[in-house]
Amino acid sequence: MEMLTSLAVLMFCGMVMTFVCKKLHLPNVTGYLVAGLITGPSFLNIMTSEMLESMKIVTTIALGFIAFSIGGEFKLSNIKKIGSSATTITMWQGFMAVILVTGALILFGYPIPMALTLGAISAATAPAATLMVVRQYKAKGPVTSTLLPVVAMDDAVCLMIFSLFSTIAVSMSMGSAMTIMSVVVEPVLEIVLSLLAGGVIGFVMAYCVKLFPSGTNRLNLTVTSVLIGTAAAEMFHLSSLLLCMSIGAVLINLSRDAEKILNKCDEWTVPVYMLFFLVSGAELDLAILPSVGLIGVIYLAARSVGKYVGAYVGSAVVKADENIKKYLGITLLPQAGVAIGLAQIAMTELPEFGTQIRAVVLCATLVYELVGPLLTKMALQAAGEIRKES
Repeated sequence: MEMLTSLAVLMFCGMVMTFVCKKLHLPNVTGYLVAGLITGPSFLNIMTSEMLESMKIVTTIALGFIAFSIGGEFKLSNIKKIGSSATTITMWQGFMAVILVTGALILFGYPIPMALTLGAISAATAPAATLMVVRQYKAKGPVTSTLLPVVAMDDAVCLMIFSLFSTIAVSMSMGSAMTIMSVVVEPVLEIVLSLLAGGVIGFVMAYCVKLFPSGTNRLNLTVTSVLIGTAAAEMFHLSSLLLCMSIGAVLINLSRDAEKILNKCDEWTVPVYMLFFLVSGAELDLAILPSVGLIGVIYLAARSVGKYVGAYVGSAVVKADENIKKYLGITLLPQAGVAIGLAQIAMTELPEFGTQIRAVVLCATLVYELVGPLLTKMALQAAGEIRKES
């Protein structure tokens, strides 16, 4: 009874904070994180540490659906329309952020496993905050047209880098011998097997969709497929993120009704995502914030520079419009769901550094979600893609 009451209070606080965020023109995710922080052990302790421990299943499920949703963005017909230019820019800005964050942290003397993990997480961008600005102000133009596909592909690139880097980081933190097998073969094998397993589940799901014309049954089928994928990843030590992303990618390319199914799923997962962010905020231990200081500043600065310089160089390589070179990198700063999810995974895989990694990512998320949408709006205005009357 106490657990249910606390859960109800937690969700109510989350809803209240969305009202506050709307008045302040901030993304809902910021409100959820703040609400979780206030109701968690650091403040009111409505959600105790024991309760939060029992909520781990929410994090696992939410991450599966986040990855499934990202996979749904990979429709081959859309990728062909986009062309290679957006893909090139995505790779440049993602890898530049990873290289600068990882290199800066190592340079300042932080442990290599921690630097690798935070470096991988730095590649992620929050599509929700960016799309909110584009839709709210009805932005149109070259920067916006390039921004949307880059944001869609960005998190997929991040998941693959994280799968590779986290395996190396775990091996180093455990003191295992660094061999070609452990550093290259095993991480690549994990990525390939995760994508193949997800592909098989996605193929079966696409076939089963034809047998279930009812929207309710299709939603049940979607939830079942994601849960099976998540369970399979846990059982066979694969990446649940890549596996569930592969399910969504295969479904969107094999089923004509995939977009309707994904839209229905997005409606159903709203409270799941809300709980995910609330729990993430509640788990933030304020006692560790003083130690976040320098590493947090390094992460914010190196990632911001990496995103901007990477987008600029990538745009120059494909000879993109001058406005794309100048302003695209600024619009790629917001960071939220996937980054927080990867930080939660780091808590399990790297217990020695996980708490600090999550604290850095959560603090960075609060900063980016407060500042990022505003910077996106300003960049699109400067590029002339938001009309004054909007």
